[in-house]
Amino acid sequence: MDVSIRPRTPADLDACVAALHAVHVTDGYPANWPAEPARWLTPPGLAAAWVAALDDVPMAGHALLLESGDGLELARLFVPPAARRRSVASALLAAAIDWAQRPLVLQVTDEDRSSAIALYEASGWQYTHSSVATWTAPDGSAVRLRHYRRATFT
Repeated sequence: MDVSIRPRTPADLDACVAALHAVHVTDGYPANWPAEPARWLTPPGLAAAWVAALDDVPMAGHALLLESGDGLELARLFVPPAARRRSVASALLAAAIDWAQRPLVLQVTDEDRSSAIALYEASGWQYTHSSVATWTAPDGSAVRLRHYRRATFT
C-alpha cells in the first residue's frame, strides 16, 4: 500500500485536527491540547505543510516546516494510530527534506517519545543538545526537549 504525500490545503484542516486528536488521546501529543487546534497547525512562520493518505486512511499523517530563529524547523509531525507502521512518518520526513533543500532542525520531548527519537536518528538526524521547554506539561512540570539537526538533504 503506497503512501501518498501532497501539500496541505485549508480544506484539510478539519481532518488534520481529527487525526491530531486521535494522536493526543493515544500518545499525549501535543502535551497540552491547543484551544484552537487548526490555528496550532497553522503557526506563524509556516513555510510549507504536507498531509499523507493511505487507501484506507484518508488523513494518515501531517508535517510542516517553520521559519525559526534556528533556521527551517520540522514541526507538527504526527501519524494517527490507524496509519502507523506503514512508513507514513518516513514519507512525510522525505517530503520535508526534499522541499527544504537546506539544513533542518527539530525538537522532540524526552518523555515517552522513544519511537519518534528512533525514527529521527535512523533517518540521519543528529542529536545536538537538550533543553527545558518554555512551556510546561499539563501537570505544571518542566518538559525536557531533545534538539536535532539534519545537515544533509540528499
